Amino acid sequence: MGRDVPAQVFTREDRRRYRIKMQECLDTFAQMLRESRFESERPQVGLEIELNLVDDAAEPTMRNVDVLEAIADPAWSTELGRFNLEINVPPRRLTAGGPDAWESEIRRALNHAEERARSVDTRLIMVGTLPTLRPDDVGEAALSENPRYRLLNDQIFMARGEDLRIDVDGVDRLRTYADTITPEAACTSTQFHLQVSPEEFAGYWNAAQAIAGVQVALAANSPFLFGKELWHETRIPLFEQATDTRPQEIKVQGVRPRVWFGERWINSVFDLFEENLRYFPALLPLCDEQDPAQMLDSGDIPELAELTLHNGTIYRWNRPVYAVANDKPHVRVENRVLPAGPTVADTLANGAFYYGLTRALVEEDRPVWSRMSFAAAEDNLHTAARHGMEARLYWPGMGEVPVPELVLRRLLPLAHQGLEQSGMDDAWREPLLGIIEQRCVTGRNGAIWQKEMFHHIDASSHAGRHEALRRMTQLYIDYMHLNAPAHTWPVD
Repeated sequence: MGRDVPAQVFTREDRRRYRIKMQECLDTFAQMLRESRFESERPQVGLEIELNLVDDAAEPTMRNVDVLEAIADPAWSTELGRFNLEINVPPRRLTAGGPDAWESEIRRALNHAEERARSVDTRLIMVGTLPTLRPDDVGEAALSENPRYRLLNDQIFMARGEDLRIDVDGVDRLRTYADTITPEAACTSTQFHLQVSPEEFAGYWNAAQAIAGVQVALAANSPFLFGKELWHETRIPLFEQATDTRPQEIKVQGVRPRVWFGERWINSVFDLFEENLRYFPALLPLCDEQDPAQMLDSGDIPELAELTLHNGTIYRWNRPVYAVANDKPHVRVENRVLPAGPTVADTLANGAFYYGLTRALVEEDRPVWSRMSFAAAEDNLHTAARHGMEARLYWPGMGEVPVPELVLRRLLPLAHQGLEQSGMDDAWREPLLGIIEQRCVTGRNGAIWQKEMFHHIDASSHAGRHEALRRMTQLYIDYMHLNAPAHTWPVD
């Protein structure tokens, strides 16, 4: 959930002050790490889900303000596009109450939101890219009213100096230009948060990077964009391109993109925040009144406002987060690679796989990141986004193997082991990881179902591409509400 900011124009003095404050925040953060001032005794997990808004015909509708007012719950907030909303599910202990309790809580929240949205003739859909979205739906008028988004838009285009180019080759070919960042609103994701101690952070971040490609292959749910069939997880290249502040000449000089996998394994959470200051100019140079060093010296906990605001404008696929909750600071890994949906059941299965597998990899005597190049992990992410369940990914000791084989033979047993180490017994683990197992056995996930159902409708009805996508999306919403995992959805 992004921090709200006021609308304004920035001066050179604003940027100079902000650079100084960011360095002060980084120095204070380093002191806090040295003095072990972080909450780590009761680590928690969290979840954010971004959703699309559609009408009864499954076409996008620009009603997020109306829907938010109807829901009237602070857990919900706007997102970049007027056809988006986000829910921030309250954090919890991984095993508190069991997965059934977490699933019930999330479904209650989503069902309540759906009921309230229907009162203003709107429906919610959890999907990585909305299949019925057209290029005209992501113009300037689609930008949400929150000043944060207008300010981000202006700063990104000021840095670029030219329109955005969206260029994705898949089954079809997409070439288009945009004069706002609203194409990013087509990307709706699930974000898993994992609170860890600073001492463990590097291991968990490295593990999350190592498995990012596997996660995307298993959970791909974004095969269509602007009426074209592209990658299984089109959300990945779209997000990378839709927030790129670099014109072509700057790219070829090797300047880092703001949507970034990274370039190395790390030794400390400090490495990531230090990279943020070293490589990325500020997009939102807003200074807070708080003096972080002075606060720390007086025994208080600083918010490190400039450091965290800057971090929120650098879109790592696994992002470090510093936050203060209940007057105690903590750090966590924000896992951002996965699309939204298709169901709550699928979402929690993805979470169980992620939490369990990272725990097991961190506990290994010889960590996977010591046996795998960072470039191989990044290649895995883009290969998985392009091919989904049909991808072949690299894994140490196995070479390049099909995703189902890699997961069934090597990674699923590790995920079970990691959840067991976290205190989750068989009765809780089996239903969740059983969904992952059956995806591998059947070779089916949300992207596969969307592609197959679209082609089935298109071939049988001859109604045209957009109409086939619209009918497929209506069926998707019906199955989503049944909460049966996507690998069980019929195509007929």
